[in-house]
Amino acid sequence: MIIDSHRGPYSAAFDTDALENLNAEIPANAHFLIDRHVAELYADTIGNVLDAGSVLKIDARESNKSLDRMPDYVAHLVANGVRRDHVLIAIGGGIIQDITCFLAATLLRGIDWKFYPTTLLAQADSCIGSKSSINAGTDKNILGTFTPPREVLISTRVLETLDEQDVRSGVGEMLKVHAIDGTNTFAQISEDYDRLFSAADVMMRYIRRSLEIKKAYIETDEFDRGPRNIFNYGHSFGHAIEAATDFAIPHGIGVTIGMDMANFVSGETGFGDKSLHGARHGILKRNFRGFEDCPVPVDAFLNAISKDKKNVGTELMLILPDKDARLQKTPCANDGRFRELCTVYLEEARAA
Repeated sequence: MIIDSHRGPYSAAFDTDALENLNAEIPANAHFLIDRHVAELYADTIGNVLDAGSVLKIDARESNKSLDRMPDYVAHLVANGVRRDHVLIAIGGGIIQDITCFLAATLLRGIDWKFYPTTLLAQADSCIGSKSSINAGTDKNILGTFTPPREVLISTRVLETLDEQDVRSGVGEMLKVHAIDGTNTFAQISEDYDRLFSAADVMMRYIRRSLEIKKAYIETDEFDRGPRNIFNYGHSFGHAIEAATDFAIPHGIGVTIGMDMANFVSGETGFGDKSLHGARHGILKRNFRGFEDCPVPVDAFLNAISKDKKNVGTELMLILPDKDARLQKTPCANDGRFRELCTVYLEEARAA
């Protein structure tokens, strides 16, 4: 798959032996940023990589993609002689991707990077699109760039080592992408939901389809100023849920809850049809099972969503389904009625 970007085209290729091939032929002038857990799991597979001269192992925690950690990463790269003609290689999920992409955009005014995504969430969604998002202080994803990789290499074999919760986190983003594509597409993935967890060929098909859907949007609106906005469906709510729970709820699970909450709020405000929440609540709740009753403090949630970078003035800018289930960017007053709806959803409707 070739994706067009402002820095030229880049490829996203499926290769079950991607890590093995990297280990067999390590690029010259490469600096590796690797999820520490992945490094431990695949120590035998990427032994040569781990023995390379410039390897930075990072725990995949939200706190490690914060601005105050960047000097540590820069110091490591500078100590290892990084130059503008070098390449950063990320091996891990979204957190490692964000760190590497941000560094590639800013270090020496820009160097190349490659990505080997090892989580379903990264493989099916974030690996294409050029975005990086970095936390600063208490503000989540407040800094970032649009810096496409030179290449993405996807090995679905690594998904075999993910636990079920990690897989469901990725499936949450896949459900989002298929909802964006339309009611029929969402119905298809909902019907195949169980097979995503039991049939590798079905999972591969939906990963590829998710990327194909996203590709069409990011090539039209790479800088997220128009049509691509709808990929934030579930994210304003989801990010606020993550922040309010101190990230006790994983990102893709938070997005799943966020989509359900968006459907609920849309129906209750009259912007959308109440029946959509009823129709989709079952499949979305299955995906966020185990988190139906996780406490989400309403005040902390409202404080977090009020700081969302997509807001304009005092209004929230939300992605909500209209009466035809089409997703629309919609201004929403952050008032008493909104607080009431959020409280009802978080304390009652979510677990219903």
